[in-house]
Amino acid sequence: MRYTDEQRLEKIFKYSTMLRQYIEEMHVDEQKLLDDYRIQWAITTPLYNIGEHAYALSKEFKEQHDDIPWNIIASLRHRLVHDYEGTNWSIISDVVFQELPVLSEKVKDILQESDH
Repeated sequence: MRYTDEQRLEKIFKYSTMLRQYIEEMHVDEQKLLDDYRIQWAITTPLYNIGEHAYALSKEFKEQHDDIPWNIIASLRHRLVHDYEGTNWSIISDVVFQELPVLSEKVKDILQESDH
């Protein structure tokens, strides 16, 4: 299926929100993420999806919203998929606990702007 940029953005928001809810409900903290492979697996799937949709956004959309590091988000997905064994979970922890909330808010703002 071919998605529009807005549909992809909605999916990015959905996956980031679901991931953040999972982290909260399961009381995941940095140490649990670093130590528990089950949590790592649960976290990587939404990150794959976020990265895949970020990668597929149009060039024009990415340029219009260049305050979001779309290429880094997509690169994270590629790294997780193609070099999972080499994953640095400290970096993923930073992404999940520091970067994901910021991304989620920025995406939410863009979606709200497009509703007007």
